[in-house]
Amino acid sequence: MSRFARGFVENSSMEEPETPPLRRRRPSICFRPINPSDFERLEQIHRDLFPIRYESEFFQNVVNGGDIVSWAAVDRSRPDGYSEELIGFVTAKFVLATESEISDLIRYDSSKGEETLVYILTLGVVETYRKLGVAKSLIKEVIKYASSIPVCRGVYLHVIAHNNPAIRLYKRMSFRCVRRLHGFYLINGQHFDSYLFVYFVNGSRSPCSPLDLVVLVLNYVRSGIKVVASKLTMKQEEKGLKGVKCKDNTRCLLPTQTKRNLASSERVSSGSGYDYV
Repeated sequence: MSRFARGFVENSSMEEPETPPLRRRRPSICFRPINPSDFERLEQIHRDLFPIRYESEFFQNVVNGGDIVSWAAVDRSRPDGYSEELIGFVTAKFVLATESEISDLIRYDSSKGEETLVYILTLGVVETYRKLGVAKSLIKEVIKYASSIPVCRGVYLHVIAHNNPAIRLYKRMSFRCVRRLHGFYLINGQHFDSYLFVYFVNGSRSPCSPLDLVVLVLNYVRSGIKVVASKLTMKQEEKGLKGVKCKDNTRCLLPTQTKRNLASSERVSSGSGYDYV
């Protein structure tokens, strides 16, 4: 396994028997850096939530603040010494934009020097604290941190293709799905596809994603077909009009024409004939 396992977002559950039911109290969720005292709890949650095994070196880097940045979610309303115990987390690392998987999608600013990206490694929330906005708040912490660094161009991550709750969350938070990676994850001997999501910061954005390019070409082709069809229709109508004489020398309407569709044809012929995106 590589030094850092491929990023993963939780999609399973775990039990929290020691936690009083949330319906009986109002949680007070706070966020702080992950520290060495969180090692065992962090390792346990990863083991319970994810189908991917993370080595001890990964957790050492997280809790000791090596080359990984992290945030812990805790519930300060929990009694009996559990107020500082992790109920959610997000881990991430910096990568050079030019060496990332999305280097072709970044709009670079040469005046800013060596530009970076923040890659989310893992994100998880224990089952009893889901649907409370904890995961969303953790992602916001990452985005806020990335935005505070002038040379950072965005936040990106992978999510397994069947994790629909996570996919919906990222879309609601304005992440852009830029590509699908076939067989990205290998879990228990079986390959699974992954989606790659990006959130651009500090004025950065993709100059043109593959999907944008396809849409642009399709719109251009569709507009061209409309223009050609319109011109052919008008030529046929003009040929028919040559055999029609009017007493007052004004333009006559064919039996199949009305003033409405004739005016519409004139507008098409006088316009540019292209739909803009």
